[in-house]
Amino acid sequence: MFSYGAKWKLYRFRRKRKLRFARRSAVQYGMLLAAGVPASFFCSTGLFSSAMWAQQTDPGRPVVVQPGAPGKPSKTLPPSTRGTLPPRSQTDVEFMQGMIVHHTQAVEMTALIASHTENKDLRLLGARISSSQSDEIRFMRRWLAARGERVSMATSGMPHMEMSRQPMALMPGMLTPEQMEALWKAKGAKFDHLFLTGMIQHHNGALTMVKDLFDTAGAGQDAELFNFATDADNSQRAEIRIMQAMLEKKSLEERP
Repeated sequence: MFSYGAKWKLYRFRRKRKLRFARRSAVQYGMLLAAGVPASFFCSTGLFSSAMWAQQTDPGRPVVVQPGAPGKPSKTLPPSTRGTLPPRSQTDVEFMQGMIVHHTQAVEMTALIASHTENKDLRLLGARISSSQSDEIRFMRRWLAARGERVSMATSGMPHMEMSRQPMALMPGMLTPEQMEALWKAKGAKFDHLFLTGMIQHHNGALTMVKDLFDTAGAGQDAELFNFATDADNSQRAEIRIMQAMLEKKSLEERP
């Protein structure tokens, strides 16, 4: 049996490490700051490093130190100082909203695997895609919620998209209703082929979305979003290579 264990372990390790950091930041930093928690709380809980916070002899009255620019002195701020979330553009918000829609279809595709194929390699691949993209959907929802943004996308040029249904306007690379119907009707080897080619198309669309984000002036500057988008780009490329290898292997096995 063809094994993809080594490749999966490598990029899954990198993905999990970055997602753990991003999720921790979104929950512990973004949401607390958005709620207007005073700076003294962050000092007492240790959410910032000692380089950012100076302690007085009186532990009940911490001193908040804002590092200065290179060559400039640091500035002491009052304990009542409240933090703010990093700046974001509307493109950032729309990227996250759109990627939730995009990921949701991928999870729906993987849900068909159990009843449509006995291919063990494809089942393993589908389980990993479903797990990782479900994790990322939860992260994106938290990122949007921490910033008071809607999870669903509704713009003047795009009808409202409901997460549980096929959107009226497709994000790049998403399968059309006709493609989804063909995948749903297929079984065995036919399903395997449609799933792999469809998911490669789907992943390439995600790469297009990331490229469009970073090609937009002022977008992608939020640290959490930047880490998420670059990690998504890397992992999608790795999965595309794995799926292409699976198709090549299948083609060789079918030759007379």
